[in-house]
Amino acid sequence: MNDSDKKTTEAPEEFLSRWSRRKQQAREEQAAPPVAVTPATQDKPPELPPVEGLNMDSDFRGFLHPKVDESLRRAALKKLFHEPHFNVMDGLDTYIDDYSVSDPIPEAMLKTIRQAQDIIVAGQERQEEAAKQEAAKLEEAGRQRLAAADGDPSGVDSGAAALPNAEPEPAAPAEALAAKPENDDKGTPRG
Repeated sequence: MNDSDKKTTEAPEEFLSRWSRRKQQAREEQAAPPVAVTPATQDKPPELPPVEGLNMDSDFRGFLHPKVDESLRRAALKKLFHEPHFNVMDGLDTYIDDYSVSDPIPEAMLKTIRQAQDIIVAGQERQEEAAKQEAAKLEEAGRQRLAAADGDPSGVDSGAAALPNAEPEPAAPAEALAAKPENDDKGTPRG
């Protein structure tokens, strides 16, 4: 006779009584759980090694017992966290630098920046163009003075003959010319 035959031949009264008995045993076990002796339930603190002899491999659990003096616990934890293992700077600390003081970009680095190169080159070209125009004006004024001194009327400009000692007007700075637009947005000249 196997277990399935037993169950079918068992009287319903026996089944209910066995079920009731098991249920009662389960309630009694829940009501009185066994008290386990743990470090937290002991009356006195555990035996602790001296704080000076602690290292990374030591067991620090005993120092966390509720009955251990707070100053002793702090001394043990201080000893633990002074170990080199815990004093490694994290490589992801990107915000620990002092960004309140800004360093100017060195000129050598500024020249390597593409946009700065374009600005520098354009500024130098404007300065060179202004210097060429200035030199051309001075040369023309010099020729006119020589022509006026020689008495050659063909090379003499009427304005230059009237003012032989007048200095030529200086060219406008390249930055001012670049900043001042010739026309407004509608295409009409400004004046």
